[in-house]
Amino acid sequence: MISIATADLLTAWERGLSQSSASRRLLMLLATAYPELTEEQLLKAPIGQRDGLALQLREVLFGSQLISVAICPFCTEQLELTLNASDIQVASNSFLQKPLQLQLEGFKLEFRLPDSQDLMHIETINSIEEAHNILMRRCLLSVSHNDQACDMSQLPETVLQKIEAAMSEADPQADVQLDLHCPACQRNWLATFDIASFLWSEINTWAQRLLNEVHLLAKAYCWRETDILAMSSMRRRMYLERLTQ
Repeated sequence: MISIATADLLTAWERGLSQSSASRRLLMLLATAYPELTEEQLLKAPIGQRDGLALQLREVLFGSQLISVAICPFCTEQLELTLNASDIQVASNSFLQKPLQLQLEGFKLEFRLPDSQDLMHIETINSIEEAHNILMRRCLLSVSHNDQACDMSQLPETVLQKIEAAMSEADPQADVQLDLHCPACQRNWLATFDIASFLWSEINTWAQRLLNEVHLLAKAYCWRETDILAMSSMRRRMYLERLTQ
């Protein structure tokens, strides 16, 4: 059961402001929301498991309904999307990460699922192809062909595609695709839903609104920030309403 104090969430948001990576910001939020999990567990959790925790946190903080906006890539029409957390939460949150294995075309492969460390390692790489190759190389634990060790560069494209498919099957939460339809141009496309960026955007909006409330109440009543943050949102709102009377 997630239980997070307003002051603690605000502190996690403040720490996240100095980070340019969505993964780093999300890990700070998760460390606050799930104190029973170690930093190493969060860092090494497969992306889908990490994002599943983020969806749970989002539901506790803001409810199960998610409202977002998508831009049609064909006609630039803006679409408002309404989703339920349960509609896009597809993975378990077990932190048991065992290496995966494949045998095909004479190759024996052992690999693991990508984690936050992997994403942070490639976040400054501009080339999508280079980032993809580095990510695969980090996740491949051993490669052999006819019992002879070999390099990833020797793997044919069909084998690499099989590895990616196995990763997706093992951790489907890591790549949530929304099947969207544009009513303006009648075209369909798939859009990636990124819970890390989505949740941070919502918490940033919440924090800015909360700081404004603290400012107004502290200015009017000379209360300390700690006392204002300890109030429920309903009580803060009731005091704010009285300031306009």
